[in-house]
Amino acid sequence: MKPKLFTLIIIVAFISLLGVVIMQVYWVQNAISLKEEQYNNSVRIAMKSVLNRLLEIHTDSTLRQIRDNVPCYIEKTEVRDIIREDILDSLIKAEMSCMEVGNNYEYMIYSRRNQRIAMGNHEKYKAELFVSEHQQSIAALYKPGNYYFSIYFPGQTTLIYKQLAGWMILSAALLLVVILSFWYTVYTIIRQKKISEIRTDFINNMTHEFKTPIATISLASEMLLKPEVIARQDKAAKYAKVIIHENARLQNQVEQILQIAILDKGETRLDFQLCNVHELLKELIQGFQLLVDENNGKLTSRLNADKVYVNGDPMHLSHMISNVLDNAIKYSAEAAEITIETANKSNTLIISISDNGIGIAPENHDLIFKNLYRVHTGNIHNVKGFGIGLYYVKRIVQLHGGNIKVISDINKGSTFVINLPIDTEKPN
Repeated sequence: MKPKLFTLIIIVAFISLLGVVIMQVYWVQNAISLKEEQYNNSVRIAMKSVLNRLLEIHTDSTLRQIRDNVPCYIEKTEVRDIIREDILDSLIKAEMSCMEVGNNYEYMIYSRRNQRIAMGNHEKYKAELFVSEHQQSIAALYKPGNYYFSIYFPGQTTLIYKQLAGWMILSAALLLVVILSFWYTVYTIIRQKKISEIRTDFINNMTHEFKTPIATISLASEMLLKPEVIARQDKAAKYAKVIIHENARLQNQVEQILQIAILDKGETRLDFQLCNVHELLKELIQGFQLLVDENNGKLTSRLNADKVYVNGDPMHLSHMISNVLDNAIKYSAEAAEITIETANKSNTLIISISDNGIGIAPENHDLIFKNLYRVHTGNIHNVKGFGIGLYYVKRIVQLHGGNIKVISDINKGSTFVINLPIDTEKPN
């Protein structure tokens, strides 16, 4: 897939997801608004029912006065003469319970003309009651004074959210699942794209690495068939050595790839035995000394450790250290200056390999140990490889119960520090 098309797809998908999120938030807000309106209507109906019941009671009492021939001169000049507070309280409780709007409320009957409170339970929320949205005029019961019946619910918002909590949690959970799914899908696609690019680079590098020794072997074989070469033993021997060297190089590359495949499958079988690491290092130093000398480099060893025996596989330990040394030579822009040191700390053998190479940026310190990962080498274009060497190194170190870290920066060289547990049963 082309990078521009891939980016466009990601952008379109992100905008679509953003649209879904916005719509979901809009519908949730709309549901809350509708629930608030429904709640307010329920309170309004309950309040009107209370006033209607009070009006019925007042009408019944007036008719009773007429029926019982009670003198008509009894004048009712106060609200309390019309509305009994205990009856009002019981009616409010009954109606609010019937409409299921909660029982956490305060109420009062007051005059808007002079803010005089006639009755009610208004201990905590007097100021809120004066401006409450739940107010009804009682003019049908008592006209003078512009009196109003007001109710305030302190927990109205909480109650509304509780009633919608199930749907809101479900909506949030589904939205979270969609967002996480989108993130994981995009992350997986990007990761697979990077893996695909790494594999493509690996195949290209592998093709180049294999073609070079094969072409050299083919050319040397053709030269050996020529009569003038066959007639001269020195030339024949020279070309035979080239074939042997390139064949060994090819075998080493194939073996390296096969070892990584076995490591990834978890089928590696190590031949653990007592190993004298100093002896292994001395053998490796002899071999690499020739390569360093050819390039006018310098290889220094300071084997200062006293406890040098580890329980490990000598072949894999040699290959592991060889990979680090080979990188130190390959990634040195000029003559390589390599230092190998050993030391002990507690029950650990520390192997430190330093070079004066191009260095590794801090952000790549963890990445270099990943399979098939290769750091961009800047101006050094002749460095080839599969990107599996340091991955192999870390896996072998881990299989031996140790750990590895790198200390490096651009143009300041690199130091690889390998920690291996020593064999405490062996008198080092």
